[in-house]
Amino acid sequence: MMNITKKKIFIVCDSSRSLLDFRGRLIEKMQQHNQVYVFTPKIEQDTVRKRLDDMKVITYESNLNGSNVSILSDLRFIFSLYKLMRSIKPDIFFPYTFKPVIYGSFVAKLCKVKLIAPMLTGLGYNFTDNSSSNKLVVKITRLLLKLSLKPDPRLNIIFQNKDDSERLVQLNILNKKHQVYVVNGSGVDLSHYNYSEPSTSPVTFLMVSRLINAKGIREYYDAAKIIHKTFPKAVFKLIGSYDPNIDAINADLYQQIASGDTIQYMGQVDDVRPDIENSSVMVLPSYYGEGVPRCVLEGMAMGRPVITSDSVGCRETVNQTPGQANGFLIPVKDASALASKMEYFIKNCDEIIRFGSKGYEFAKSKFDVNLVNTELFKIMQLQA
Repeated sequence: MMNITKKKIFIVCDSSRSLLDFRGRLIEKMQQHNQVYVFTPKIEQDTVRKRLDDMKVITYESNLNGSNVSILSDLRFIFSLYKLMRSIKPDIFFPYTFKPVIYGSFVAKLCKVKLIAPMLTGLGYNFTDNSSSNKLVVKITRLLLKLSLKPDPRLNIIFQNKDDSERLVQLNILNKKHQVYVVNGSGVDLSHYNYSEPSTSPVTFLMVSRLINAKGIREYYDAAKIIHKTFPKAVFKLIGSYDPNIDAINADLYQQIASGDTIQYMGQVDDVRPDIENSSVMVLPSYYGEGVPRCVLEGMAMGRPVITSDSVGCRETVNQTPGQANGFLIPVKDASALASKMEYFIKNCDEIIRFGSKGYEFAKSKFDVNLVNTELFKIMQLQA
């Protein structure tokens, strides 16, 4: 029997929902032969807390807000993280998303952690050429990331697409001295999201996203209005939270969506599977700077074709191999192009089923969570 050395793995994130939704199978796999510690914002869902307890994950809670800029709050988080790091003395530090990566990498180096594996799950607003974010915030974010990711033999940086790593090279944040790895997003659990043949009566479009501008909410709403004029029976659904955020959609657009005249707005849901099962096509006209959008992978796993933007992260989800297409890429901020592809599926219902089947095969071959987790184990030098 192989002797496996038990390691202490410390995970830090900025959303308790993401822990199990995005990393549940990874944590489960890690915990089999190691001890996992998690530092997460307050856990609101009892089911999340119970599952972490059942897995015997040691959990600490923070007051971190990943979306808002608050110097005092961030300093408190850094101090708490430092105290925890000194107490736990982890062998491996695995932060993901911006603030945990930036602050955590600094602290982990200070605390002499043996292996630091930050994962950048998309670069978001602050790394696009036409960012509408506060210019000072953009400069500070880029500078802090450069300092936190300063080359170090203990540092293995993980990206979810090649575009993001290349972008940081362009910005002189990364160079040839860095150890960089690319994995296929967060992966999707094909045993949890089961394939089913799409219903096409009526043709139903589904978008799953936070209600922020860069996710393409306005474009989805405008495209739905265009389609309704010619195809009034088509259904448009939107799932996602309307949270305070520097890029949240304005109140007028929210009221138009919430009125239900064009889009059925369903708010935040705990389980998207029934809604995907009752949908025909997944839509995400995002220009946010995604890693690989998880909601699209979930749709693909359940056999739904995709309409998404030809933008960073999103383009990874559309198979462009001849004869293997599972959806369409559209230009960013182009509601008419989105409406055109929606119209194609309405007029060609058989293609919904064919494209959806190709998407399931693509998800199985490239985005299976087990394949992604195997790669992450190699990067973190963990024994399976």
